[in-house]
Amino acid sequence: MRRERDSDESNVETARLAEGATAEGSPVLMAGERRTSGRRRALFIAAFILVLVVILVIALVWRPGKSVETTAEEPQTVVSVRVAKAEKQRIAAQVSAPGTIFPRAQAQVSAKISAQIRQMPLLKNRFMRAGDVIAVLESSDLQAQRNEAVAALEEARSNARSIETGAIPQNDAQNQKALRDARAAVASARAIYERRLALYQKGGISKKDLETSELDLTRAEGELHLAEQTIALRLKSLNPGDRAQAAARVHQAEQRLRALDAQLSYAVVRAPITGVVIDQALYKGSFASAGATLVTIGDTSQMIVKAPFADTVAAQLKIGDAATVLPLDLPGERMTGQIALISRAVDPASRTVEVWVTLGNEAGRLRVNGAAQVIISTDVKSDAVVVAASAVVRDAANSNEGTVMVVDAASVAHETKVAVGIRSGDRVEITAGLQGGETVVIEGNYALPDGTKVEASETDEGKRDGTGEAEKTGGRP
Repeated sequence: MRRERDSDESNVETARLAEGATAEGSPVLMAGERRTSGRRRALFIAAFILVLVVILVIALVWRPGKSVETTAEEPQTVVSVRVAKAEKQRIAAQVSAPGTIFPRAQAQVSAKISAQIRQMPLLKNRFMRAGDVIAVLESSDLQAQRNEAVAALEEARSNARSIETGAIPQNDAQNQKALRDARAAVASARAIYERRLALYQKGGISKKDLETSELDLTRAEGELHLAEQTIALRLKSLNPGDRAQAAARVHQAEQRLRALDAQLSYAVVRAPITGVVIDQALYKGSFASAGATLVTIGDTSQMIVKAPFADTVAAQLKIGDAATVLPLDLPGERMTGQIALISRAVDPASRTVEVWVTLGNEAGRLRVNGAAQVIISTDVKSDAVVVAASAVVRDAANSNEGTVMVVDAASVAHETKVAVGIRSGDRVEITAGLQGGETVVIEGNYALPDGTKVEASETDEGKRDGTGEAEKTGGRP
């Protein structure tokens, strides 16, 4: 019917064109243009209807499928995580600095005289006590000089005696003999007198015999007094200048001998302290100049680790504070020492202060001049909310803000914004967002959506894992 209608309309249009041909003069051309325009309009309408039909079919096919997918019930996903409690406990900020290990005491042993080394074994790494012989230097020339000094001293003393006793030794000998004889005579006369006095008092002898013995004692005392006066007059008659010069020569000879004895003692080099020989510069046969270092001895029973810390950190430290030392040549080793010295000077270039930490080294495992990491605690807080560092997902690497997944009673994890304070090893302080006592996810929290159902576990093994991680990092933030 539609085609018939179109055919009728086309005939009518043709008739109209035929009727107007006489008036316009181009009836055939205008009829052709109108026929083409009608065909285009019909094709456009047909294409539009076809597109609508296709869209309707697709919609009818797709919607039922989508409805089935959305209405189908899926089982809720449960994620296995490890959790821990947010606890209130003590925490302190840990600051680390590289340090160098030194012995508690160190001595550089050097020669005091210039000589060739006659005896000196290989001493490096050998333990030595104070006073042990380190080296023996050649000293033959010094020994010869000492022998000359001994002879000169004897000569000086002989000259001094000659001046003291006078120019003629025979006269001096006679005077000395007379003095000794006079003293003996006095002693004998006094003994006789005392015996006769006892006998006289008992009536055993006469008074004349007593007086005779008394006279003999008086004569003997007079002879003794004369001998003493003779020697005293001789000494007073000597020249005082000669005596002083003789005494000076004796003193000079004695000092020369003492100096040579001291130099001879320097030929034997001894250990000044007890310790281990950590370096040996010269060996047997070498020539040692005065002041040249032979060996270096260090007391390694206790070590000192010297480390530079920022002046702001050093201001918070005091003598006796605990410090942790991680020797770099002993992986996994953690040693605890005490701060023994805080320098009163600041390095103007680095604005650091040298801090000394003492460590026991009875086993001898620490090496002299070895490297170590020194960790000290500052900004101590005794009642802070603390969680494992792995529980916090920071907004940025250096940010003090982040998120923590808190597990509620229904085992659902909720994202909670927190502010982070002090970090100490594998623990961090939460300054805002948690009150303490909450259960937080410490493993499996990365990219965990808010509101996820979780299966929480808290085991001793998990706790040891956290501790082990802290040991690996050495407590460094």
